[in-house]
Amino acid sequence: MTRPGGTWENWGRTERVRPVRVEFPSTVAAVRRSVSAAAARGLPLKAIGAGHSFSGIAVAPGVLLDLADLSGLVHVDRERARVRLLAGTRLQRIPALLKPYGLAMPNLGDIDRQSISGAISTGTHGTGLGFGGIATQVVAATLVTADGALLTVSEDENSELLPAVALSIGALGVLVDVTLQCVPAFGLRAVERPEPMADVLGALPARAAAADHFEFYWFPHTDAALTKTNTRLPGDEPVAPQHPVRAWIDDTLLGNTLHQAVCSLGRALPPLVPTINRVSASVWGNRTYSDRSHRVFATSRGVRFREMEYAVPLDRLPDAFRAVQRVIADHGWRIEFPVEVRTAAADDLWLSTAHARASGYIAVHRYAKVDPAAYFTAVEEVLFAHEGRPHWGKMHTLDAAELRDRYPRFDDFVALRDRLDPARLFRNVYLDRVLGG
Repeated sequence: MTRPGGTWENWGRTERVRPVRVEFPSTVAAVRRSVSAAAARGLPLKAIGAGHSFSGIAVAPGVLLDLADLSGLVHVDRERARVRLLAGTRLQRIPALLKPYGLAMPNLGDIDRQSISGAISTGTHGTGLGFGGIATQVVAATLVTADGALLTVSEDENSELLPAVALSIGALGVLVDVTLQCVPAFGLRAVERPEPMADVLGALPARAAAADHFEFYWFPHTDAALTKTNTRLPGDEPVAPQHPVRAWIDDTLLGNTLHQAVCSLGRALPPLVPTINRVSASVWGNRTYSDRSHRVFATSRGVRFREMEYAVPLDRLPDAFRAVQRVIADHGWRIEFPVEVRTAAADDLWLSTAHARASGYIAVHRYAKVDPAAYFTAVEEVLFAHEGRPHWGKMHTLDAAELRDRYPRFDDFVALRDRLDPARLFRNVYLDRVLGG
């Protein structure tokens, strides 16, 4: 993050900018004033969340609107299990806000440091074929449009716009609040274990369909999949969390401290990476425990990395993954970070990576001090050939011409952008590339 006069940099250190102005609105009225003032001065304006996107989606060369102070719970509809949150509310704060009402978000990703508006606007998702991305939980939203007006979108007002506004990549206005459809609080039983990769790939769609939440990690240069299967439990069922010492060993010592060390070692001595990965695969991911849902979904990420992720049709997921394996082997790269595989249900959001198709996600990473360009470019070519759609908040190179063919409602979204922001107040270089100028 930045203060006025400083430089903003995202978490992955892939993007940085020195804005003309930085503002920290704490009220909806203040957001409206900021938008109107920026328009009057002819400065583009971008709202940012926690800076966890790896792409340039949040880069703000004009007015940077930091929504960290626009945070908190606005209203709870107990009868319908819906909660209205200010846009800058961090995901990690939401469980505590919902706890007094016995509610939880239906699904989460594996990082909870994002703001709710940033998470939905970039298409952040968890895993589970019975669940969509976080944006599918949105039943209403309010945004400030380019003329400083408030636009409410809900089942009762402007309902036809909800599939666009719920996942808008920051192109339609500044989200100031969102209403989420929640569920009664629940627990998760987590079973994490290594399994032969061939077995997992051979039954991947079935495994994903049989579990509430299934995913796996693969350390390149090994033949093991580190699987994670989470089963939903009633909210009143007792849970058996990990012992604090064991949790510290698994998540902090092995997952962060040791991984940081091995990434640094692998960068210095690439030939050691296959051996390091085999050791990592043998000591990670072999445990069973249960806990409240948010404590199982989210993990701590202390090692800085860069990421690219693509969604492919579910039935193409095994072949796409095997193609990624072949790319790594054919190039002889030494890849120190695991490849992550998840799934999600089809949805009707116009710019969702899972629009109209059940999807499998393949995410590749590199240590932040290693240039990812060659690896990411080669993997992107493979996943694009498998009908892939890139995650909006992660690194990719596609432009509007390539993306238009991947999204049936792409032109409808662009037309709505033309209507709500004809002068392109909310533009930046990234949006010009992926949507057109």
